[in-house]
Parts: sequence; C-alpha cells; structure tokens
Amino acid sequence: MRCPCRKVSEPVDYDACCGPLHAGSIAAPSALALMRARYAAYALANIAFVRDTWHPTTRPRHLEADPPGTWISLKIQHASETASEATVSFVARSRRGGRTSVLAETSRFRHEDGRWLYVDGTIEPDGGSGPSER
Repeated sequence: MRCPCRKVSEPVDYDACCGPLHAGSIAAPSALALMRARYAAYALANIAFVRDTWHPTTRPRHLEADPPGTWISLKIQHASETASEATVSFVARSRRGGRTSVLAETSRFRHEDGRWLYVDGTIEPDGGSGPSER
C-alpha cells in the first residue's frame, strides 16, 4: 500500500514510511516526519496515534476519526526545525459528501523527552496559496 502522506507519483510503501511510526517501533526523527505520520494517521482513521503525538497541554479531550478515504492529499509547503521547536506548513485536501475541501495550516511542534509532539496550528485563511518549498 502506498503511504497516504505521499503523492500518488511517489510510490513509497506505507511499511517503509509511516507504518513503523504508527506501530510505535520507531519515533519520528523530525517534526516533518511526525507531520507526515499524523496526516497518514488521519487518513487511515488511526486516532490513537494522533492523540498520542499531541502535546498534553493542548490535546483535546475527545477526537473523532473521519472515515478512511476522507483525506486525499498532503503537500508540504515549508518546514523549519531547531533542536527543540519546529514549524511545518502544509496543505491537505479532503473529500466529504462529494465536495473537496482544503486545509492549509502552519503547525507548531515541540521536542520533549526524546520525541516530537504536535502543539497547535494556525489555519491559513487564503488556503495556503503562498510559495511552495520542497
């Protein structure tokens, strides 16, 4: 199975990408890797992984999974990282009820106790139409 965090043109297998992170056999080596794994977890309705990688100070009490197949693409716009903090800007597309929606967000991450955690994010009102970086 192609990993959901990758473009269709990138034949990266789930078991070689986000699968080991979801299984807990390895920790995300970077905030970008965690961002990709969190997106894949949303796409696969793996809410336990999303919850476990959310910083406890900002984690919602209750999370609900979207049906598998709702999240259809991820595009990383920009990522920057220091030893303890990082940001990742991305555009994710979803399909619900026959309509496609766009979520553009700049997410903040913190590195604590040897692992990256999602802290929070700022939704981009323009749909993330800024410059793209790879």
